[in-house]
Amino acid sequence: MQINWDDMRTILALVRGGSLATAALDLGVTYTTVARRVQRVEDMLGRPLFERRPEGYRATEEARDLAAAATRMEAEEHQVMRQLAGRDQSLAGPLVLTAPQLLIQYHLAPLIANFSRLYPDIELTVRATNEVLDLARREADLALRISASPGDSLVGHRLCGQRNACFATEANAAAAARDPDARLNWVIYSGYDRPPDHALASYPNYRVRGRFDDMTAMVAAARAGMGAVRMPLFLARSHPDLVPLAGISPQDYAPIWVLSHRDLMQSNKTRLLKDEIRAYFRKHHSQFTELPDPSPRVGGVT
Repeated sequence: MQINWDDMRTILALVRGGSLATAALDLGVTYTTVARRVQRVEDMLGRPLFERRPEGYRATEEARDLAAAATRMEAEEHQVMRQLAGRDQSLAGPLVLTAPQLLIQYHLAPLIANFSRLYPDIELTVRATNEVLDLARREADLALRISASPGDSLVGHRLCGQRNACFATEANAAAAARDPDARLNWVIYSGYDRPPDHALASYPNYRVRGRFDDMTAMVAAARAGMGAVRMPLFLARSHPDLVPLAGISPQDYAPIWVLSHRDLMQSNKTRLLKDEIRAYFRKHHSQFTELPDPSPRVGGVT
């Protein structure tokens, strides 16, 4: 009796995800394929591996044992594939970069386009997300992360520090400066109870007009006059219609890192893209730490 690797991976994905749909998404197959593979293993073993419940699939002890074995096999597979990729000195084939959407939109898109022109045989995939992808599982080869502690299991380089500040439309900022005790409207991140404490020290009377789960949406609301917003300085540079609130100093924010797995340190593709990113941030680091020039700006990054 032998269980093939696809079926082992399927058991692992279902134990991790708890539903056919989640496992199917993880594996890149249909949910019927997941169900068929699980049934095949259960028929082979002569007993169920999961309790089918309305809320999902609950793993039995046997399923958890198989998942643990599959986890070890998966780790070995990923390690071998990383080591092979690390030995690849060619400038062709797949390369996956992950970075937050806003960094790509406001800074990295021209760099990525230029890199693709210079190395047309590299099949570059960009995963624009704030999620922390698993580099050990090769969900990405190179990652840009905004974090105070990116972890010690990866090879990392701190690209630059960051600062943020509080901004509003010129009309709202001027009204707040004239009367700091008047009520100031804000738009803030979902999950936060109120504006930042250092802002309330200058403008104690506040009202939260809206909570958003996306920075782009928050900036759009602030530009529409809905209220003040706290945002990174690099983002403020592309929105000259928003000005800093008087009396509130910029605050330190999590720095930006570029990270890769140590097995990929010798990969030419990974090294070249990392070098391009490091050079870019050396040149533009002030845009992440200094307030925009108060002189008139015309769109784009100054």
